[in-house]
Amino acid sequence: MSIEVTKADGVATVLLNRPDKLNALSGEMYHDLAHHFEALGDDDEVRAVILTGAGRAFCAGGDIGTMGQFDVVSGRRRSKGHQRMIVALHNLERPVIAAVRGAAAGIGASMVLACDLVIMGESGFLNMAFKKVGIPPDGGAIFLLTQHLGIARAKELVYSARRLPAQEAKEMGIVLKVVPDEQVDAEARALAQELATSATYALRLAKKMFQSMYVPTLEMLLETEALAVCGARLTHDHQEGRAAFLEKRHPKFLGK
Repeated sequence: MSIEVTKADGVATVLLNRPDKLNALSGEMYHDLAHHFEALGDDDEVRAVILTGAGRAFCAGGDIGTMGQFDVVSGRRRSKGHQRMIVALHNLERPVIAAVRGAAAGIGASMVLACDLVIMGESGFLNMAFKKVGIPPDGGAIFLLTQHLGIARAKELVYSARRLPAQEAKEMGIVLKVVPDEQVDAEARALAQELATSATYALRLAKKMFQSMYVPTLEMLLETEALAVCGARLTHDHQEGRAAFLEKRHPKFLGK
Protein backbone atom coordinates (compact mmCIF):
# COMPACT_ATOMS: atom_id res chain seq x y z
CA MET A 1 0.00 0.00 0.00
CA SER A 2 1.18 3.55 -0.76
CA ILE A 3 0.11 4.75 2.70
CA GLU A 4 0.24 2.75 5.91
CA VAL A 5 -1.29 3.81 9.23
CA THR A 6 -0.36 2.06 12.46
CA LYS A 7 -1.42 2.85 16.02
CA ALA A 8 0.19 1.97 19.35
CA ASP A 9 0.04 3.51 22.83
CA GLY A 10 -1.91 6.57 21.72
CA VAL A 11 0.43 7.37 18.82
CA ALA A 12 -0.58 6.98 15.17
CA THR A 13 2.15 6.73 12.52
CA VAL A 14 1.29 7.67 8.94
CA LEU A 15 3.89 6.21 6.57
CA LEU A 16 4.24 7.34 2.95
CA ASN A 17 5.21 4.00 1.42
CA ARG A 18 6.22 4.52 -2.18
CA PRO A 19 10.01 4.44 -1.80
CA ASP A 20 10.70 3.56 -5.44
CA LYS A 21 9.24 6.99 -6.35
CA LEU A 22 10.76 8.75 -3.33
CA ASN A 23 7.21 8.80 -1.94
CA ALA A 24 5.98 11.21 -4.63
CA LEU A 25 2.24 11.69 -4.21
CA SER A 26 -0.14 10.22 -6.75
CA GLY A 27 -3.71 11.47 -7.08
CA GLU A 28 -4.95 8.50 -5.08
CA MET A 29 -2.49 9.23 -2.30
CA TYR A 30 -3.83 12.78 -1.85
CA HIS A 31 -7.32 11.34 -1.40
CA ASP A 32 -6.16 8.61 0.96
CA LEU A 33 -4.06 10.96 3.08
CA ALA A 34 -6.97 13.36 3.49
CA HIS A 35 -9.16 10.45 4.59
CA HIS A 36 -6.56 9.21 7.09
CA PHE A 37 -5.89 12.65 8.60
CA GLU A 38 -9.60 13.31 9.00
CA ALA A 39 -10.18 9.89 10.55
CA LEU A 40 -7.31 10.35 13.00
CA GLY A 41 -8.84 13.63 14.11
CA ASP A 42 -12.02 11.74 15.02
CA ASP A 43 -10.24 8.91 16.83
CA ASP A 44 -10.22 9.55 20.58
CA GLU A 45 -7.59 6.84 21.08
CA VAL A 46 -5.08 8.80 19.03
CA ARG A 47 -3.33 11.48 21.05
CA ALA A 48 -0.30 12.26 18.84
CA VAL A 49 0.64 11.60 15.21
CA ILE A 50 3.92 10.93 13.38
CA LEU A 51 4.16 11.55 9.63
CA THR A 52 7.13 9.97 7.85
CA GLY A 53 8.32 8.38 4.61
CA ALA A 54 9.72 4.96 3.73
CA GLY A 55 13.19 4.64 2.24
CA ARG A 56 15.65 7.44 1.60
CA ALA A 57 13.19 10.35 1.16
CA PHE A 58 10.31 11.86 3.07
CA CYS A 59 8.40 12.96 -0.04
CA ALA A 60 9.75 14.21 -3.36
CA GLY A 61 6.56 16.17 -4.08
CA GLY A 62 3.76 15.47 -6.51
CA ASP A 63 4.18 12.73 -9.10
CA ILE A 64 5.55 14.61 -12.13
CA GLY A 65 4.42 11.80 -14.42
CA THR A 66 0.78 12.65 -13.78
CA MET A 67 1.11 16.41 -14.36
CA GLY A 68 0.17 18.10 -17.58
CA GLN A 69 -2.93 15.97 -18.11
CA PHE A 70 -5.51 18.55 -17.05
CA ASP A 71 -7.35 21.61 -18.33
CA VAL A 72 -8.30 24.48 -16.01
CA VAL A 73 -11.57 22.87 -14.90
CA SER A 74 -10.21 19.39 -14.20
CA GLY A 75 -6.98 20.86 -12.83
CA ARG A 76 -8.88 22.99 -10.32
CA ARG A 77 -10.86 19.92 -9.30
CA ARG A 78 -7.57 18.10 -8.74
CA SER A 79 -6.29 21.04 -6.71
CA LYS A 80 -9.31 20.68 -4.43
CA GLY A 81 -8.08 17.18 -3.61
CA HIS A 82 -4.64 18.56 -2.75
CA GLN A 83 -6.28 21.24 -0.62
CA ARG A 84 -8.40 18.76 1.30
CA MET A 85 -5.27 16.80 2.20
CA ILE A 86 -3.18 19.75 3.38
CA VAL A 87 -6.11 21.31 5.30
CA ALA A 88 -6.83 17.98 7.01
CA LEU A 89 -3.17 17.73 8.05
CA HIS A 90 -2.90 21.36 9.13
CA ASN A 91 -6.17 21.23 11.10
CA LEU A 92 -5.65 17.80 12.69
CA GLU A 93 -6.34 18.48 16.38
CA ARG A 94 -3.42 16.45 17.63
CA PRO A 95 0.29 17.25 17.89
CA VAL A 96 1.75 16.11 14.55
CA ILE A 97 5.47 15.35 14.26
CA ALA A 98 7.23 15.12 10.89
CA ALA A 99 10.07 12.57 10.90
CA VAL A 100 12.16 13.48 7.87
CA ARG A 101 15.03 11.78 6.06
CA GLY A 102 16.21 12.89 2.63
CA ALA A 103 14.11 15.05 0.36
CA ALA A 104 11.02 16.94 1.43
CA ALA A 105 10.42 18.73 -1.86
CA GLY A 106 7.49 20.54 -3.43
CA ILE A 107 4.28 19.61 -1.69
CA GLY A 108 6.37 17.27 0.48
CA ALA A 109 7.95 20.40 1.98
CA SER A 110 4.46 21.87 2.42
CA MET A 111 3.45 18.78 4.40
CA VAL A 112 6.46 19.16 6.70
CA LEU A 113 5.60 22.81 7.28
CA ALA A 114 1.98 21.87 8.06
CA CYS A 115 3.14 19.65 10.94
CA ASP A 116 3.65 21.00 14.45
CA LEU A 117 7.19 19.78 15.13
CA VAL A 118 9.94 18.43 12.87
CA ILE A 119 12.64 15.87 13.65
CA MET A 120 15.05 15.75 10.70
CA GLY A 121 17.88 13.39 9.87
CA GLU A 122 21.24 14.73 8.76
CA SER A 123 20.38 13.80 5.15
CA GLY A 124 17.14 15.78 5.30
CA PHE A 125 16.38 18.94 3.36
CA LEU A 126 13.46 21.08 2.28
CA ASN A 127 13.19 22.28 -1.32
CA MET A 128 10.62 24.71 -2.70
CA ALA A 129 11.23 23.13 -6.10
CA PHE A 130 8.07 24.36 -7.81
CA LYS A 131 9.68 26.78 -10.27
CA LYS A 132 11.75 23.91 -11.66
CA VAL A 133 8.58 22.53 -13.27
CA GLY A 134 7.12 25.94 -14.09
CA ILE A 135 4.39 26.25 -11.47
CA PRO A 136 3.91 28.45 -8.39
CA PRO A 137 4.04 26.79 -4.98
CA ASP A 138 1.11 24.64 -3.91
CA GLY A 139 0.07 22.78 -0.79
CA GLY A 140 -0.18 26.08 1.07
CA ALA A 141 3.61 26.46 0.87
CA ILE A 142 3.65 30.26 0.75
CA PHE A 143 1.24 30.56 3.68
CA LEU A 144 3.09 28.01 5.79
CA LEU A 145 6.62 29.08 4.90
CA THR A 146 5.86 32.75 5.60
CA GLN A 147 4.45 31.80 9.00
CA HIS A 148 7.72 30.10 9.86
CA LEU A 149 10.20 32.56 8.39
CA GLY A 150 8.58 35.86 7.47
CA ILE A 151 8.07 37.06 3.93
CA ALA A 152 11.67 37.94 2.96
CA ARG A 153 13.19 34.55 3.80
CA ALA A 154 10.15 32.76 2.36
CA LYS A 155 10.59 34.62 -0.92
CA GLU A 156 14.28 33.72 -1.06
CA LEU A 157 13.54 30.01 -0.75
CA VAL A 158 10.67 30.09 -3.27
CA TYR A 159 12.50 32.27 -5.80
CA SER A 160 15.79 30.39 -5.59
CA ALA A 161 14.31 26.86 -5.30
CA ARG A 162 17.51 25.96 -3.45
CA ARG A 163 17.80 23.11 -1.01
CA LEU A 164 17.48 24.07 2.63
CA PRO A 165 19.62 21.51 4.50
CA ALA A 166 18.68 20.13 7.89
CA GLN A 167 21.03 22.20 10.03
CA GLU A 168 20.13 25.47 8.33
CA ALA A 169 16.42 24.62 8.68
CA LYS A 170 17.03 24.11 12.39
CA GLU A 171 18.83 27.44 12.68
CA MET A 172 15.86 29.11 10.97
CA GLY A 173 13.47 27.56 13.47
CA ILE A 174 11.65 25.19 11.10
CA VAL A 175 13.25 22.03 12.50
CA LEU A 176 13.21 21.19 16.20
CA LYS A 177 16.09 18.70 16.23
CA VAL A 178 18.63 17.26 13.76
CA VAL A 179 19.86 13.73 14.46
CA PRO A 180 21.66 10.95 12.54
CA ASP A 181 19.29 9.35 10.04
CA GLU A 182 19.14 6.07 11.93
CA GLN A 183 17.86 7.89 15.03
CA VAL A 184 15.01 9.81 13.38
CA ASP A 185 12.28 7.26 14.06
CA ALA A 186 13.27 6.74 17.69
CA GLU A 187 13.48 10.49 18.37
CA ALA A 188 10.11 11.12 16.77
CA ARG A 189 8.56 8.23 18.65
CA ALA A 190 9.93 9.40 22.00
CA LEU A 191 8.60 12.92 21.43
CA ALA A 192 5.20 11.64 20.26
CA GLN A 193 4.95 9.34 23.27
CA GLU A 194 5.75 12.19 25.67
CA LEU A 195 3.08 14.37 24.05
CA ALA A 196 0.55 11.52 23.96
CA THR A 197 0.80 11.05 27.73
CA SER A 198 0.38 14.76 28.47
CA ALA A 199 -2.77 16.92 28.68
CA THR A 200 -3.58 16.45 25.01
CA TYR A 201 -6.94 18.18 25.07
CA ALA A 202 -5.20 21.31 26.30
CA LEU A 203 -2.68 20.90 23.46
CA ARG A 204 -5.53 20.60 20.97
CA LEU A 205 -6.93 23.91 22.21
CA ALA A 206 -3.48 25.50 22.12
CA LYS A 207 -3.07 24.38 18.50
CA LYS A 208 -6.34 26.08 17.54
CA MET A 209 -5.16 29.23 19.30
CA PHE A 210 -1.90 29.22 17.35
CA GLN A 211 -3.86 28.86 14.11
CA SER A 212 -6.19 31.73 15.00
CA MET A 213 -3.25 34.15 15.01
CA TYR A 214 -2.91 34.26 11.22
CA VAL A 215 -4.96 36.14 8.61
CA PRO A 216 -5.72 35.28 5.85
CA THR A 217 -6.59 31.70 6.63
CA LEU A 218 -4.93 28.77 4.92
CA GLU A 219 -8.21 28.05 3.11
CA MET A 220 -8.28 31.56 1.62
CA LEU A 221 -4.70 31.22 0.36
CA LEU A 222 -5.44 27.78 -1.10
CA GLU A 223 -8.30 29.16 -3.20
CA THR A 224 -5.99 31.74 -4.78
CA GLU A 225 -3.30 29.09 -5.13
CA ALA A 226 -5.63 26.73 -7.03
CA LEU A 227 -6.38 29.36 -9.67
CA ALA A 228 -2.69 30.27 -10.03
CA VAL A 229 -1.50 26.67 -10.35
CA CYS A 230 -4.22 25.74 -12.86
CA GLY A 231 -3.28 28.70 -15.02
CA ALA A 232 0.42 27.88 -14.78
CA ARG A 233 -0.18 24.34 -16.00
CA LEU A 234 -1.28 25.74 -19.36
CA THR A 235 1.99 27.58 -19.92
CA HIS A 236 4.95 26.65 -22.08
CA ASP A 237 7.24 26.73 -19.06
CA HIS A 238 5.29 24.10 -17.16
CA GLN A 239 5.18 21.78 -20.14
CA GLU A 240 8.90 22.31 -20.69
CA GLY A 241 9.70 21.85 -16.99
CA ARG A 242 7.72 18.63 -16.82
CA ALA A 243 9.31 17.27 -19.99
CA ALA A 244 12.81 18.20 -18.82
CA PHE A 245 12.27 16.48 -15.47
CA LEU A 246 11.10 13.27 -17.12
CA GLU A 247 13.89 13.41 -19.71
CA LYS A 248 16.51 14.24 -17.04
CA ARG A 249 17.78 17.40 -18.74
CA HIS A 250 17.90 21.12 -17.91
CA PRO A 251 14.70 22.96 -18.91
CA LYS A 252 14.71 25.86 -21.35
CA PHE A 253 12.20 28.28 -19.88
CA LEU A 254 10.81 31.20 -21.91
CA GLY A 255 8.92 33.01 -19.16
CA LYS A 256 5.57 32.31 -20.75
